[in-house]
Amino acid sequence: MSTSPNRRGFASDNNAGVHPNILRALAEVNDGHVIAYGDDPYTEKANTKLREIFGQEVEPFFVFIGTAANVLGLSTITQPYHAVICPETAHINVDECGAPEKFTGCKLLSCSTPDGKLTVDMIATHMHGIGFEHHVQPRVVSITQATELGTVYTIDEIREIASYTHKHGMLLHMDGARISNAAVSLGCGFYEMTGGAGVDVLSFGGTKNGMIYGEAIIFFNQALCEDFKYRRKQGMQLASKMRYIAAQFSAFLENDLWKNNASNANRMAQKLYEAVKDIPGVEVTRLVESNAVFAKVPPHIVPTLQEEFFFYVWDEESSEVRWMCSFDTSEEDIESFASLLRSLL
Repeated sequence: MSTSPNRRGFASDNNAGVHPNILRALAEVNDGHVIAYGDDPYTEKANTKLREIFGQEVEPFFVFIGTAANVLGLSTITQPYHAVICPETAHINVDECGAPEKFTGCKLLSCSTPDGKLTVDMIATHMHGIGFEHHVQPRVVSITQATELGTVYTIDEIREIASYTHKHGMLLHMDGARISNAAVSLGCGFYEMTGGAGVDVLSFGGTKNGMIYGEAIIFFNQALCEDFKYRRKQGMQLASKMRYIAAQFSAFLENDLWKNNASNANRMAQKLYEAVKDIPGVEVTRLVESNAVFAKVPPHIVPTLQEEFFFYVWDEESSEVRWMCSFDTSEEDIESFASLLRSLL
C-alpha cells in the first residue's frame, strides 16, 4: 500500500473520499427530530427528485449498499425456480459472495463476453427448457451500466435487449453502480438509458461517485414492488435514520453534482489512457469508455507501482491490471503515476 496518506491511487472509485457538497448536505439535515424509517420531509424531497428524473409512476426505495440493491431488487421479481442471465464478469456473479443466489434462490446463468456487454444472441443461448419442470426458468436479464470492464451499453443496445427480454416474458434489471459515468459517456440523462429504454428495475448507485453510502432501487412498474417494503425490512436494509441517505441523493442530483463528478472521473481515465498507451511494455487491453483503464504490464513492476499508487491486478495469469479514476482524481495524479510507470519500464 502507499506510504503516503494523501496519495490517491487507482484501485477503485470506492476508495475515494466524499464530495464536500454531500458532507454539507448531511450537516444541513442534522437538526432536530423527524419521523424515522423514511416518513420525513428529506426522504420525500429525494423521492420527488427521483420521480422528476425517472417518471412520476416509479417507486424508489433507499438501501445502504449496492449488493443489497441488486439482491433485493432481483428477489422481488423472481421465484426460486427462476434464473437470472448475466455477463460472466457481472458484479452479481463475481463480487457478491453468492448473495444473489443465496437470497433469491435463483440460478445465475452467465455468458462469456469479450467486452462485458450482453447481446441478444448471448441471451438466446440460455433460452431453452422453457416450461420444462426439470430446468430453471429464465426470468430476468441483468446488465451493468457501465460494465465491470469499463464499457458502456448504447441506448439502442439496451432497447434491443429489453425488447427481446420482454418478448420472452422476462424482465430487465440494470446494475447502475456506475450509471453516472455511463450517462456522461453517452451524453444523456438517466431516464433515456433506463426506463426510457425498457429497464424494469434499476439499482441506482452514488457511492462510487462521491457519496458516503446509499443506493436507490427504482421500480419502473409499481406492480413489481407491491410487497417490497417487507422485503427491504427482512433484508435488513430499512434505515431508521433514512434522512441521511436521502439527503445525499438530493445533493447528488442537484446542480449536476453527479455529472460533474463523473465527468472528472471519465476525463481523468482518458488522460491516463493517453499518458500510458505509448509507454513501451504497456498494452491497453480494453476500450476506455468510462472511468476505467485496463492494461497489461510486466508483472515484476506491479509491486513497486502498488506501493505508490495502489491498484488491483485484474488477471494475474496475463498480468492485466485495472486502473480506476474517481471524482477527485487529478491531473497531477495521472502525471505522477505515468512518470513512475515510465521510469520502471
